[in-house]
Amino acid sequence: MAEFTEKIAETNAEATNEPLLSVQNLHVWFELRRFGFGHAGYVRAVDDVSFDLDAGQAIAVVGESGCGKSSLMKTILGINTPIKGEVIFDGHRLTEMDRKGMLEYRSKIGFVQQDPYGALPPFMSIQKILEEPLIINGWKDHHKRLDRIRQVMEEVKLSPVDDFIDKFPHMLSGGQQQRVVIARAMILEPKLIVADEPVSMLDASVRVEILKLLENLQQTHNLAVIYITHDLSTVRYFSERIFVMYAGRIAEKAYVEDILNDPKHPYTEALLTATSEPDAANARIYKEVPPGEPPSLVNPPAGCRYHPRCPKVIEGVCDVKVPPEFEPTPNHFTICWLHENDK
Repeated sequence: MAEFTEKIAETNAEATNEPLLSVQNLHVWFELRRFGFGHAGYVRAVDDVSFDLDAGQAIAVVGESGCGKSSLMKTILGINTPIKGEVIFDGHRLTEMDRKGMLEYRSKIGFVQQDPYGALPPFMSIQKILEEPLIINGWKDHHKRLDRIRQVMEEVKLSPVDDFIDKFPHMLSGGQQQRVVIARAMILEPKLIVADEPVSMLDASVRVEILKLLENLQQTHNLAVIYITHDLSTVRYFSERIFVMYAGRIAEKAYVEDILNDPKHPYTEALLTATSEPDAANARIYKEVPPGEPPSLVNPPAGCRYHPRCPKVIEGVCDVKVPPEFEPTPNHFTICWLHENDK
């Protein structure tokens, strides 16, 4: 009996050490077709991306428009289907889930959209908007639904609740609309929140409030959070780790302070250079950023995908060989040939 109890304890310990979300060698390609000519290639939106996310941890996925952030997010949400690789949530593979399993999976993931006004149905009151996910997921008791709605509205600071619950989205400010979007993401008590540029459509004065609200919800409920953004200036206030994406691949990943203070990939350096300068004294200093645009994901360049724009390119290496992942310092990873010999 003692041996059996010990075995159970060991199994539980091992289960606790498993990540909440594991993305393994993920490839998300979209087929292109020409009318009358059939197959015309693929858009390689996500190309061999891997990472783990623990319960209660917040990460930021950063990069320019078109780098693959949204395609990665939609695959994690179960909207896109990968052609290769796995998304494993709480020990369950997305590719093996049936319709019932997918419904349960999506009830454990909250989604905060970029444009709050576009994300909220204009013909539904706030109560109806927040009640809909509960009805879909089998909450039959109207009073329990209403209690849960009031509870989550208090949590996102839409109070007094009676002042907001019967209003429609157009009657709210942008910040209040985004709080409704966050409330809807939280209504089913998820384990993971995916926030797609949640503050980019808001006034600067409101952005910090929304980020602090998300941070407070994360800590209170031990939520895992994937924060998608193109703005490196906001990540230090919210995330523990940063994943920098470029042309469908993760170019660099590390803890926030390590990347902000000592970036290893030239693309990350370029993003930091382009970040707004909070010090007014430096506002007129010209900052040189790499020329050009991100490459086409239909026909990405050979070797390192950043080499056509990179000021530190090594001819005959970066333009020929695809860089593997190097670890120049502990827990700091990058795909850049500059760090091939780093220990």
